[in-house]
Amino acid sequence: MADATVTPQRGILRWAALGLAALLAACASGPRVIPETRPAPTVEAPRERPTTRPIAPGLPQDLERHRIALLVPLTGPNAGVGKSLSNATQLAVLDTRSDVLRITTYDTGGAGGAGAAARQAIADGNKLILGPLLSEEAREVAPIARSARVPVLSFSNDTAVAGNGTYLLGYSPAQSIERVVEYAKTQGVSNFAGLMVSGVYGERASTVFLRAVEDQGGKVLAMETYDGRPGSMTNAITKLSRTPYQAILIAGSGSSGVTAAPIIRKSAGGKTARILGTELWNTDSAIGGNAVLNGAWFASVPDNYYRTYATKYRARFGAAPYRMSTLGYDAVLLTVRIAREWRAGDAFPESRLTAPDGFGGLDGAFRFRRDGIAERALEVQEVKAGTTATVSPAPTGFGN
Repeated sequence: MADATVTPQRGILRWAALGLAALLAACASGPRVIPETRPAPTVEAPRERPTTRPIAPGLPQDLERHRIALLVPLTGPNAGVGKSLSNATQLAVLDTRSDVLRITTYDTGGAGGAGAAARQAIADGNKLILGPLLSEEAREVAPIARSARVPVLSFSNDTAVAGNGTYLLGYSPAQSIERVVEYAKTQGVSNFAGLMVSGVYGERASTVFLRAVEDQGGKVLAMETYDGRPGSMTNAITKLSRTPYQAILIAGSGSSGVTAAPIIRKSAGGKTARILGTELWNTDSAIGGNAVLNGAWFASVPDNYYRTYATKYRARFGAAPYRMSTLGYDAVLLTVRIAREWRAGDAFPESRLTAPDGFGGLDGAFRFRRDGIAERALEVQEVKAGTTATVSPAPTGFGN
């Protein structure tokens, strides 16, 4: 088993290389032929002995490995994402050659939802829960797991559900906005505008944006909200153009940025403005191919290892992974590392989750704060020439 205490980035590179080498060797060797042997001599069957352990209902007990539950949707509208997360955990186990974990998947899309899945997982003896995916599922699972003293590593990014044993692996919009604003300020941008999608995401993004710009000594000259109604975005951008600004943050999906960019360029105040995006842009694999966004900046987890991972994933499962499936992979890497200090059968050592040096994986360095939110080392990418390029690399670790 690979030593999980090495520098995170080196460790993941070594695991990825080992996994890839094993995959190539398996493809090259062809079917294994078992040579013929002579018939074995007849041996008298041993006398039957009485069973000393009673057969109990539920999953078979595996006393040598750590029991981990994966709570993801395998049915319903989010089944594709759930299956991709499940596949990613399998790939991580193979790449690390770990034999200390037993991961059982529970469908949060089935009868009873995430709550029923969590109860079954705890009844089966699992000591750690990876997932669930959605914030409403995390709210349902959190009190159930907390009463059983089972930590939860959720794939959600809703900070409202973090804490008291629930930790969030999801990418934080707040950290993404803070990082891109900080970078823009270093490039001479002082006057900002904001174009915010309506709803909870936009409301939270607005608060973070105002604070981030203030912390950098800049000014938010104007901010408007848009929704899905025809003309809403155009009207919002028209209002923003009354005041010239140097950069405009589009707090929404990559497709929102593609729609907004041409309108911004035609407006009086945004002809030469730098367009800024959020972490949502990195979930769109085609974002770099949108020429209307050329020159735009957005902050996200680094993509250094993602392309290699995506190639391996496709080779094994016959389809492209969802971008966020790396959360499942990195959750396994984290668990393998902690497993060195975790005796099988004991409660999960939750205090290790908030180690100041943090962890590393496909999405770079991260660590959990005391409030349960993952603090991530983010990079800034620029859209140009049909792709995205890193203009400000992510830190490789944490200084304190």
